[in-house]
Amino acid sequence: MFYMFFADGFEEVEAIAALDVIRRAEIEIESVGIGSKQVTGSHGITVICDKTEDEIGFSDKLEGIILPGGMPGTKNLQNNPKVNAFIDYCNEKELYICAICAAPMIPGSKGLLSGKKAVCFPGFEEYLEGAVLSDDYVCTDGKFITAKGMGSAVNFGLAIVSAVKGEKFSAALKDTLQCS
Repeated sequence: MFYMFFADGFEEVEAIAALDVIRRAEIEIESVGIGSKQVTGSHGITVICDKTEDEIGFSDKLEGIILPGGMPGTKNLQNNPKVNAFIDYCNEKELYICAICAAPMIPGSKGLLSGKKAVCFPGFEEYLEGAVLSDDYVCTDGKFITAKGMGSAVNFGLAIVSAVKGEKFSAALKDTLQCS
């Protein structure tokens, strides 16, 4: 099971496209609103999340977390103690930590990407402390999956699917989505 955290100012396409791909793969995932179930993205689109951060906890079922980018959404996630507790928990338990756009700066600023191949939205590289920066749009290095931005949101979701269900399953799903 995955938690995808939504904070006010999140990038809508990054979150919803990846969430949709993961649900199509029938991987258990819950959207988690920071502060409220109702969260508004950086472009004024409001979504209703499955739960709030006060309604979730650590579980043996947890496979990882997903952090969408966008501003100020990324900063709002970075400043949230519960999100940070989940990042630390996932790192300690070697669970997936997935982040797209500006959001890789969150685990990057904690030094968690040091020595890992990673990518982020251009201009946020300085926050990926010690990371091996890539030109790819989506990078998987162990339990860390990072992506550049909105244009790579579907492939970011597919990378998560590939990590959990395998490349063959992800490739078959990709064919149904009609994406490159």
